[in-house]
Amino acid sequence: MRQTIDLLKAHNELKIITEPLDVELEIPHLAYLEVKHKNSKALLFTNPVDRARQISYETPVLMNLFGSFSRVQLLVGDTQGIAQEVAELIKLKPPKSLKEALKIAPKMLNLRFLAPKTIKEKGLCQEVISRGAEVDLSTIPILKTWSEDGGRFITMGQCYTQSLDGSVRNLGMYRLQVYDKNHLGLHWQVHKDSVSLLEEYHKANKKMPVSIAIGGDPLYTWCATAPLPYGLFELMLYGFIRKNRAKMVRCVSNELCVPYDADFVIEGFVEPSAMREEGRFGDHTGFYTPIEPYPVLEVSAITHKKNPIYLATVVGKPPLEDKYLGFPTERIFLPLLQTTTPNLIDYYMPENGVFHNLILAKIKARFPHIAQQSMHAFWGVGQMSFVKHAIFVGENAPSLQSAEIIPYILNRFSVQNCLMSEGVCDALDHASPSFAQGGKLGLDCTREDEIESTLEFASEEQLYKILSEILRVSGEVKCVRQIYQDTRNPIVLVGIDKKESLKKAFLALEQANLESLPSADIESLQRFLRIVVIVDFAKNDLENLYMLLWRVVNNTDAKRDIKIIGKTLLLDACDKGLCDDYMREWPKETDCTREVLDKLERLGLLSDFGDLESFYRTFHIDKSYDSKM
Repeated sequence: MRQTIDLLKAHNELKIITEPLDVELEIPHLAYLEVKHKNSKALLFTNPVDRARQISYETPVLMNLFGSFSRVQLLVGDTQGIAQEVAELIKLKPPKSLKEALKIAPKMLNLRFLAPKTIKEKGLCQEVISRGAEVDLSTIPILKTWSEDGGRFITMGQCYTQSLDGSVRNLGMYRLQVYDKNHLGLHWQVHKDSVSLLEEYHKANKKMPVSIAIGGDPLYTWCATAPLPYGLFELMLYGFIRKNRAKMVRCVSNELCVPYDADFVIEGFVEPSAMREEGRFGDHTGFYTPIEPYPVLEVSAITHKKNPIYLATVVGKPPLEDKYLGFPTERIFLPLLQTTTPNLIDYYMPENGVFHNLILAKIKARFPHIAQQSMHAFWGVGQMSFVKHAIFVGENAPSLQSAEIIPYILNRFSVQNCLMSEGVCDALDHASPSFAQGGKLGLDCTREDEIESTLEFASEEQLYKILSEILRVSGEVKCVRQIYQDTRNPIVLVGIDKKESLKKAFLALEQANLESLPSADIESLQRFLRIVVIVDFAKNDLENLYMLLWRVVNNTDAKRDIKIIGKTLLLDACDKGLCDDYMREWPKETDCTREVLDKLERLGLLSDFGDLESFYRTFHIDKSYDSKM
């Protein structure tokens, strides 16, 4: 990490904050704002404090390490080059001649770097060792990010585990809640590899060793986020990228191995049958996740360098550091995804789609309904199975990240090409009616032939009157905005003061349509509307499309919230409650504490952000984005 600091300084990628700031809210809030800044830097806090416990930490806190494409390139490497290497390795065939053998020899030789090596001597991470009664997590400047978090959380811990027989080693990244001086809550979601390993220990009635490493080479941290198949050790990626074997050292209190140059290592054991309430936590969806039971790590030792740096991140509403962390994952794993979806050309997971909530994919449309085949392939593969909304376009489509892609999609939209499905959802998804299970929408926009559209133009004033009548049984329409009017299928955004479930309005339309009843509502729907997105007026700015997309894909369960009436798609992206037969807890959003923001401003730490109120509204930083509440 010290070498990383020097590297960041040399490339003007680091900002040093000497002002004493609190590990509770103040440090995370500044990092949360910085990563949204157009010229964001990594932040090194040299004087972190804990005012409540009157602690001044000697250990600096480093945040926003991966918070730009330039820093990702600097720390991980040439992602396109790495992806090309992966693709070439996948396509390797047995050589037919000596000439071919010599040609592929360098690639084969690089495979020798995959397996990490364990050294016998102590690692740099073990210069200082605390065991037993000496263990105290409060000596580490662990952060509390959001006001309603259940406590302090380690957010960039590399979690090392292994199978009961040691044949499978695993590295993952999970949030870790500090309960007291020697206990951590492990947010191991039901679909994660760590849970599969824990089940082995549970059946054998044995405690499971777990070690958490923090810091060291930044590539360790990225490897912890990599979606490798079960059984492949994530640190193999380190060797593949660095062309050097990862150097490991055995822990001092359990049998696991961790990188020798980690800044901190927290070692311990999990009793498989013991669970404890974990949370709340403001997560990367931009919402608080609920309090639920998770495994507990009893810490047996803490080791660290003599002058460590504590690495952390902050999650919440986009854009954040995970946007940039996800970029190399997206590029490097494209060749692997193409093995299960062979017609896939490219894909893109927008950060304001919270990655698993929205994906755009470009495919070779070689035969009819190939998009539907690809949808099912996606929904059946690893972490792709969590994707809620998938839009597929043909190979002649513009870049998936360009502004032209949305008109391209809208000009090819048809409700006939919408596929509704159901399956597993991310455990953090709050919109689904049931935990980790919900509806999915696949949209086939690969057709190159012109889709006939008989849509008539209507002004926003006309649309306001039409939609006020259509939605009258569910609430009062407050505003209407029509976007992409120059496409065949404009989107109509509706802000509503919702009083009752929108199912009432949808069912009335559906019944009239099915029974072919004379209805002005149905006639207006088919003449003037193709895609209608309905949101809570009090929480949304219909001019802010970036944050609107974030809220819509977060709040939607396709099976429950999308209704197709004739040629029109109606989408209910409002908050849900008992009137919607939603029995789970609808979560609060991650809003910054205004008093903390004001203090950071008084300290002169926000002077580079320009008009702060405009900045806050743009990214829904705090309640100021909602001028109507």
